[in-house]
Amino acid sequence: MDEQEIIYRLALQRVQGIGSIRYKNLLRYFGSATAVFRNTDYQLQTIENIGTVHLNAIRNFNRLIEAEQEYKFLRKNDVRILFFDQDDYPAKLKRAIDSPPVLFYKGTDDIHNTRVLAVIGTRNNSDYGRKACEKIIEQVAPANPLIVSGLAYGIDALAHRLALQNNLATIGVMATGIDKIYPGQHRNMATDMMLRGGVLTEFWSGTSPDRENFPLRNRIVAGMVDAVIVIETSSKGGSIITTNLADSYNRDVFCVPGRIDDKKSAGCNDLIKSLKAKIITHGQDVLDDLNWLDNVMMATQQRKMFVELSDAEKRLYETLQSAKSWHIDELFNQTSLSMSQLATLLLQLEMLGMAQSLPGKRYQAV
Repeated sequence: MDEQEIIYRLALQRVQGIGSIRYKNLLRYFGSATAVFRNTDYQLQTIENIGTVHLNAIRNFNRLIEAEQEYKFLRKNDVRILFFDQDDYPAKLKRAIDSPPVLFYKGTDDIHNTRVLAVIGTRNNSDYGRKACEKIIEQVAPANPLIVSGLAYGIDALAHRLALQNNLATIGVMATGIDKIYPGQHRNMATDMMLRGGVLTEFWSGTSPDRENFPLRNRIVAGMVDAVIVIETSSKGGSIITTNLADSYNRDVFCVPGRIDDKKSAGCNDLIKSLKAKIITHGQDVLDDLNWLDNVMMATQQRKMFVELSDAEKRLYETLQSAKSWHIDELFNQTSLSMSQLATLLLQLEMLGMAQSLPGKRYQAV
């Protein structure tokens, strides 16, 4: 995507009244933001939910220089711009109808982990909540999930720190610009997270933590994950908003139960009682419900078998893993093996359950 189109896409995000859905409809119809700004009013009127007010807002938009300045800031600070119709946009979030058309991300490629869990809860957790968070993140760690939370005090910060301690990637979704880590006490943690995960926001640089930004932040948390784990929450607040959003996106919600007289656990207990969430007392409950456990056991078994393979078998297995599938002639050309050696090794890997033969003399790693 060229620089001009990126700037126009950023500018479209700033047009008054053009929210997520209208933004996406315009891009899908015209193919580019440049075309949106350069097309006639008649053409714009054919787009669903685009009325006179929106036409005037697009036609009279005169803040392109702000988009240019924002683009320069993002490039200077190595912030990635993720557009909803691009491959680097979080895949699960892309399916949510109200997902942000533009995201800003600073960190590593761990954003594309195939297993993603949100771990959220109260800003004033108890010792019980801390221990539950420690236990559950440690217990789900064998599945190597990406841990997502809101970078807030309490359970959010615990989830991020524990993820790093368990060598898991973690992403903090912010209600501010990428340059305003909030709360400020979490700047060092956010820097550590950028080495294994990162920070993500839909807001332009300079955006302060205004109250109305937090529910918008919560929809990103709910939309980009496979499931939400709630550890201590009252009956009202951000965690309840996030779980309601997760339910609307057909995401699984899990809650850790608490004492019936504990206000910090009242929200979790209510969600369980109303069947809006599944009760969990162990991380394995999450792995079982998401069908991740069998895959984890298989991966563990394969790692154990890999250690026992011969050097030739290891090299061949690593080659198989480097592509979706290989024709046997491609494997012959890629390796230094004779055809008979190659056939023997492939058969051995198949017997170990680490390779699979496909139609047309093709093979893939399992």
